[in-house]
Amino acid sequence: MASTMKDLAQKTGLGLATISKYFNGGTVREKNRILIENAVQELHFIPNEVARSLKTHRSHVIGVIIPELSNAFITSIISAMEDLLRRKNYAVIVCDCRSDARREKEAVDFLLNRRVDGLINMPTDPTGAHLKSALDAQIPIVLVDRHIPALDDRVSTVVIDNVRASERAIQELLKAGHRRIGLVLGNPGLYTTDCRLQGYLNSLKAAGIECNPDYIRYGNYTMDGGYQAVQELMQSERPITALFITNFEMTLGGMLALQHMNIRVPEDLSVIGFDKLEMFGNIFPHLTLIHQPQVSIGHECAKLILDMLSGQSSPRTVSLSTQLSEGTSVRTIVPSD
Repeated sequence: MASTMKDLAQKTGLGLATISKYFNGGTVREKNRILIENAVQELHFIPNEVARSLKTHRSHVIGVIIPELSNAFITSIISAMEDLLRRKNYAVIVCDCRSDARREKEAVDFLLNRRVDGLINMPTDPTGAHLKSALDAQIPIVLVDRHIPALDDRVSTVVIDNVRASERAIQELLKAGHRRIGLVLGNPGLYTTDCRLQGYLNSLKAAGIECNPDYIRYGNYTMDGGYQAVQELMQSERPITALFITNFEMTLGGMLALQHMNIRVPEDLSVIGFDKLEMFGNIFPHLTLIHQPQVSIGHECAKLILDMLSGQSSPRTVSLSTQLSEGTSVRTIVPSD
């Protein structure tokens, strides 16, 4: 016969209230936590999640809705947030909406029907309309990577310093003498895209350089998109001398395009990419990169949703800093018009 919480209490010598508090995500003394976890293993105890959810009105499940599960940046964030949520006895259901606003709305409704306690969403719909049913149900919501200003007083958000990250990359290229600088962005209209474009424009303006629209391409945050965008940029009548690519997948696709076009980095073109490409070190040069704190982003999302669930936090925005790591992909040149 399956063991019960009474068996755990008898085995540990602890009261049922302490045992229950532990399984409901509450804080118990460290020595009591060890006693309970040892007893769980020894007695092969399996919590009755259905009964617990009926009693507490909590499912201890968090719904996560993302645009592309194949995106390395997204999967690293999910792994980090799940690690922290698991330690607090929360499970995660992940829905991939394939960057489709209709699917995203369907995912919200699906997760609400599964009675999730909260939602973490990297939004595809920049208006936030897909979240209406969750907001009406007063479900705690954390947005990740993409800010929706209209929802500031109703949801929490974790973002990076997108404008500053882009400014820093362009300033690095300007410092090396480059004036004809290409930019590969993600989907038009998204928060991250708009912010990274703004950083590019800010740095050019501060240097007294007029923006050339021919030097800007959109690559929809995919490897194929980055490949095509870089190919188009390199066919410009007045070729660029430097390039900033604003996410991991597009950086990978862009570097492949340069290889296929026999364009050497940094001899023929200086490049700054986004996120970690260490695994490709034997294929590409040691790239100068803007690094996002992916683990910290995941942890902050988990902390915010847990705080909101416990009533300890009102909706707020957390902005994390990026870092520029210098590689060998930027060559200093004599500035030219």
